[in-house]
Amino acid sequence: MKLIQMTVKGISYSETQTSAYALILSESEGDRKLPVIIGGFEAQSIAIALEQEVKPSRPLTHDLFKSFGERFEIVVKQVIIHKLVDGIFYASLICERDKIEEIIDSRTSDAIALALRYNAPIYTYDSILKKAGFTAAVSSGEKKLSEDNWIQNFVTEQSKKTNLNEDLTELSVKKLKDLLSTLVLQENYEKAARVRDELSKRKS
Repeated sequence: MKLIQMTVKGISYSETQTSAYALILSESEGDRKLPVIIGGFEAQSIAIALEQEVKPSRPLTHDLFKSFGERFEIVVKQVIIHKLVDGIFYASLICERDKIEEIIDSRTSDAIALALRYNAPIYTYDSILKKAGFTAAVSSGEKKLSEDNWIQNFVTEQSKKTNLNEDLTELSVKKLKDLLSTLVLQENYEKAARVRDELSKRKS
């Protein structure tokens, strides 16, 4: 399978949904882009890595990981986004220590936050780009959307899938368990914790 190198174009957020962010990756030698939904903390960490003039007073988690890796001479050589299942991207860190290479499973947002700090290249497969990527001029039904409008629609629609605006106390235990499973699968742990807490109340 053909690997395509990607670069981080930036981070977009929904103007209508709070805490909804999309990391936009751009094909290095092409015009396709790949949107990846990420959480607020990850968005902050990636933004800080992109804006190198901004230095937190204390190391963020990804900065700590890099310091730990450097202390023990572990280098992140590259990141590969290797799988897409039910809208969730799966990534691997390709690391090296003492000329021995190791592959470590990672959330895509964490992998990219580390890749930026290590100046490591980011890759994905052409098949994933064909499935989930988009170009600057994107069709939506019969009308064309600008890139910014397409991204806005994408972030908003994705965030609605896990919107917790409804009162959790009104959901049945089965619906709560199904929602918890969905949120964990989507790696949306902040919202999953709220559902878990509601389930815990029901048991007490």
